[in-house]
Amino acid sequence: MNIANEEFRGLISKYIEINDAEWSHFISMLQFKEVSKNEIIVSEGSVTENIYFVFKGALRTFFTNSNGEEKTFYFSVENSFAADYESFLKGSKSRYSIQALEDTSVAMISTAMLKDAYESLRYGDRLGRIFAEKYFFLWSDRIQDIYMLSPLERYNNMKFQFPDIFQRVPQHYIASYLNITPVHLSRLKKSVVI
Repeated sequence: MNIANEEFRGLISKYIEINDAEWSHFISMLQFKEVSKNEIIVSEGSVTENIYFVFKGALRTFFTNSNGEEKTFYFSVENSFAADYESFLKGSKSRYSIQALEDTSVAMISTAMLKDAYESLRYGDRLGRIFAEKYFFLWSDRIQDIYMLSPLERYNNMKFQFPDIFQRVPQHYIASYLNITPVHLSRLKKSVVI
């Protein structure tokens, strides 16, 4: 997976400076995986063992509420990551499941690999901090969207953040992500002037 190695190095290089020797060590621990459409890679109640970086495809992070309904929390598409970061860091049971919505190519960073990166990379601690910050901002943005924005504003934000989402993801997952019903989503789509 040489192309994936270079793509992943480019992604990491956006966050930290990494020389060839550091990269060789880092990549030797990295694992790549092809995930089939509909495959669950993290199950609610299990410990999250990896952070998943998406090269190609789409993942859905979701939970099941007390009524047994699945609620989509986030979509991870190309050049983004998915994890229950709290479960990953604490070794606690995940509150979320992560499912492939398409055949998806990912790179996996394990907890051991991240700990090694803290020690072996000059800027490894910065990389860990950036992961944590990105996860925090993702959570903060989602919570603010749900509680502070109207359904139309959430819809428009989603279209901006995920421009081709309607061609890639089933409508009921999109409605769940927006915290509205599929019927309400249909009305929104009809009312929005393109």
